[in-house]
Amino acid sequence: MSSSSINAASAANAARRGSALSRRLLIALGWLFFIGFLLLPLLIVVSQGLKLGFGAFFDAILEPDALSALKLTIIAVVISVPLNVVFGVSAAWCVSKYSFRGKSILVTLIDLPFSVSPVIAGLVYVLMFGAQGFFGEWLQDHDIQIIFALPGIVLATIFVTVPFVARELIPLMQEQGTQEEEAARLLGANGWQMFWHVTVPNIKWGLIYGVVLCTARAMGEFGAVSVVSGHIRGVTNTLPLHVEILYNEYNHVAAFAVATLLLILALFILLLKQWSESRINRLRASAAEE
Repeated sequence: MSSSSINAASAANAARRGSALSRRLLIALGWLFFIGFLLLPLLIVVSQGLKLGFGAFFDAILEPDALSALKLTIIAVVISVPLNVVFGVSAAWCVSKYSFRGKSILVTLIDLPFSVSPVIAGLVYVLMFGAQGFFGEWLQDHDIQIIFALPGIVLATIFVTVPFVARELIPLMQEQGTQEEEAARLLGANGWQMFWHVTVPNIKWGLIYGVVLCTARAMGEFGAVSVVSGHIRGVTNTLPLHVEILYNEYNHVAAFAVATLLLILALFILLLKQWSESRINRLRASAAEE
């Protein structure tokens, strides 16, 4: 074997060893980041919530104000998520199926909640619907309360969760094209039949994924809801706001117990997200093979 061949083989072995070392280092850094910045804080929250035992934990999450906060959180999610589904599907359909003037503006507006602070969004609603707001006098004359009430909380939640369904469906619909819809129309299907029997089956897993993300975001929203809710205990407090109040009152065990409840709900949502994401990836892989 020539010296040049030996040198080439040595260089290749050194490169492989360097690549393996870099890979192990990156994996180790990833695990350190995950443990230090994600797993460890979550474990601390759970341990503090259970610090006085399961009895104190259940007392904290079954306390009337906590149940009221849980109920309000669920109501806000149940109202805002379906409305965002309707908007998201409609917006994705328009953006992916049609060309029209102002299309790029619509796409930009869909992404607006990603770039605007939720606190600013809450302040905008206060300026519009508050007692001194643009519509405040008219709302008072008709005995309609939006700010410091459920409607304001729902509006704030809708704003921060608007992009999730639309942003998940737009690339999915653009990738699928319009051939199947056109074929269904040629076979005599009307718009409603075409939507339910052609479009929905093709986007259902993407839609589920968007709904899961929307639900998780709505459930954990703090900033915008904090501005419009008024922090009325047992009336307009959602779970994140209830955690803040308990912590500010130095009732740390109860605060961490309610935070643990939020964590459990978030983990359940995360499992749904992973499941729907795996289904989407399998469908895309099978579509690519075809």
